[in-house]
Amino acid sequence: MYLRSGVSSVFLVLQAAGWTPVRRPLVLTQCCRTMASQNLSLPPPAPLLQPLSVPDRLLLGPGPSNCPPRILSAGCRQLIGHVHKEMIQIMDEIKLGIQYAFQTQNPLTLAVSGTGHCAMEAAFLNMVEQGDKVLIAMNGFWGERATGIAKRLGADVHQLVKAPGECFTLEEIEKGLVTHAPFLFFITHGESSTGVLQPLDGLGELCHRYNCLLLVDAVASLGGAPILMDQQGIDILYSGSQKVLNAPPGASPISFSQRARKKIYSRKTKPISFYLDMEELAQYWGCNDQPRKYHHTAPINTFFCLREGLAILAEKGLENSWKLHKENSLDLCAGLQKLGLQLFVKEPDARLPTVNTVFVPEGYDWKEITDYIMKRHGIEISGGLGASAGKVLRIGLMGYNSTKYNVDRVLHALEDALQHCLKNKL
Repeated sequence: MYLRSGVSSVFLVLQAAGWTPVRRPLVLTQCCRTMASQNLSLPPPAPLLQPLSVPDRLLLGPGPSNCPPRILSAGCRQLIGHVHKEMIQIMDEIKLGIQYAFQTQNPLTLAVSGTGHCAMEAAFLNMVEQGDKVLIAMNGFWGERATGIAKRLGADVHQLVKAPGECFTLEEIEKGLVTHAPFLFFITHGESSTGVLQPLDGLGELCHRYNCLLLVDAVASLGGAPILMDQQGIDILYSGSQKVLNAPPGASPISFSQRARKKIYSRKTKPISFYLDMEELAQYWGCNDQPRKYHHTAPINTFFCLREGLAILAEKGLENSWKLHKENSLDLCAGLQKLGLQLFVKEPDARLPTVNTVFVPEGYDWKEITDYIMKRHGIEISGGLGASAGKVLRIGLMGYNSTKYNVDRVLHALEDALQHCLKNKL
């Protein structure tokens, strides 16, 4: 009605000025009538007519972790164009930050526009072709996930299996390399489903001796435990933004050695995904000394946050960050044992300082414990994942959340939960 009356007013003004239309605007009038006669089948969703409501919680699970104010502020900044010179500068700074965090000089270093899962898939998708032989170290959920991804790509997949809570020795890995002769070996540095930290020293050299590339998952460990990509001979390394880096999920660091890059550029077939094709992404990120080429619209504000997360890590210093996470993990583990809880990973040196695991005490329901802590204390801790499901509780101390105060707070909450849940069972 408003549109029709407005159009009529315009024609009255024109007629008053001496202009006579040749014919009435029948098409516009009919269009307005048609629009008015249509009935929407769905009303506006009632929840979307209410303000957004998000609880304030302390996230001490296996991730994501809480964002510090500096990173929250970065995410609230106004958008800029994804190919503006200022955005290109931020992307260059992200590359430098990843190279520092990974301790690598690899030119092919960037952030995939996706979560850690996306980085895992990008690593396999760019390296593996149909029939390629892959060996996967499996001692938890992420070895299982890597196996599934590699099989989808048509790889000839073999597994090196250890019980959850245990890590691999160089001798065990060498035996697997000799037996299966893979071109690619995958291993998880920080197995967040079980709380295991895998030693990496000597592993790259061992893989290269058998003409094998080394692919490492560092999603849960980057910044919280030592990892030295170039020094340790790692060929493909990836991580996530939402763990120690304390940024929102959605931008994941990844890097490829010259050996890995040679494999990418000598493929017989193109990767089945354009979005994750590293040849294309290398041009978008300026990794090959060629003019930048548009690839996709990056998650701009997520990149802002990742840049700040890497900046905080650089300002703190890698060695200081590793030391902080180790100290707080030791304090937490000591406190857990004082509560009578049994640590899941037996060997102290094999315990992941970012995700700490304890057995669910006998007679307790893990879900009741985690629900109670969430409801009464506003703290998230988690149960197990994969083979550890129902067996362990997982407590994360990552980046901004890795503090003595949070250690004391979660121990107090656990003590309260164990007393309450025990009473419910008597």
